[in-house]
Amino acid sequence: MIETNITKIFGLKHPIFSAPMGPFFTRELALAVSEAGGLGVLSNVNIIGTDPVEEHKASLEYMVEHTDKPFGLNILTSRNNRGVRQMVRQLPKIVLNNPKMRDQCKYWLTSAGSSKILPESKSFQELRENSEVKHFHVAPAVWLAQKCIDAKVDGLVCTGTEGGGHQSYEKVSTLVLLQQLNKTFPDLPKIACGGFATGEGLVAALSLGAGAIAMGSRFIASKQSEFHDKYKSLVPPGKPQDTSLYTGAFGPIRLYKNKYALSHPAPSSKEEMITYEQSITPEQRVHDLGAYDRVYEGDIETGAVLLGQSIGIIDSIDDVNDIIETIIKQAEIIIKKNYTMIK
Repeated sequence: MIETNITKIFGLKHPIFSAPMGPFFTRELALAVSEAGGLGVLSNVNIIGTDPVEEHKASLEYMVEHTDKPFGLNILTSRNNRGVRQMVRQLPKIVLNNPKMRDQCKYWLTSAGSSKILPESKSFQELRENSEVKHFHVAPAVWLAQKCIDAKVDGLVCTGTEGGGHQSYEKVSTLVLLQQLNKTFPDLPKIACGGFATGEGLVAALSLGAGAIAMGSRFIASKQSEFHDKYKSLVPPGKPQDTSLYTGAFGPIRLYKNKYALSHPAPSSKEEMITYEQSITPEQRVHDLGAYDRVYEGDIETGAVLLGQSIGIIDSIDDVNDIIETIIKQAEIIIKKNYTMIK
């Protein structure tokens, strides 16, 4: 076992989290990660035709029915994400009124928007006062991390530009970002995300001040993830160069290069992104939202395939338990080897 401040806070066996991967369903994956000793995170599902509050409620009920382990949930707080206000008002009430949910759903992660919306919610304030829940927010840069501190978060998810999915305009690598945040906020709990898939990566993150890692692409390429087999099959042969930054619903997004991605070149600035958003026709918006439905059904050409650069170090599709055990064993060997360097 590798014990860190994060494993102590959440009562985990291993310092490994699943990254939130909205708008997709990750219920089975979150369950598998938590059962394997890590912490599984329920994504903010917003596939066309779904209600984000009802989807989270169903996933919460599923988790407490099938495991007694800790888990978490993600809320995308972007102005462009539908149902944000309803989620931050209603989900804390749902969890507070269910003893099992209150005890197990300890990790609340907000991302892709304001870090203040959730803690300003009276229902979340009440949940905080009557449970051990912790609020973390994704921070891709030091100045954004300061905003999180001002919002009184309990911790940060330090996400570098290597990661798949929604990104910021900062384009700071995880390696540099972790060093910056550890220097600026040495005592704040941190989870490293973006580019992690091995024991070596875990040890590096711990050495740079993180208490755990969160993985997206590594867990997409697992037997328990709900992603289509065609989606998963892109990972083992993939190279870091097969992904790049493109235009997404919440700003830049790292996607696998395909027909859809190449038709959505990345904006050069936030101002350019806002101008682009204002120019989108209703028909184009529906088509773009449909890209997630399409890829979920196996269309890896005109669908939006969210993957990070870590696909270049993943060569197989494995059981979640085996993924976690392998990473931990690798990390333990490296930590012991590194210790022998001290004379």
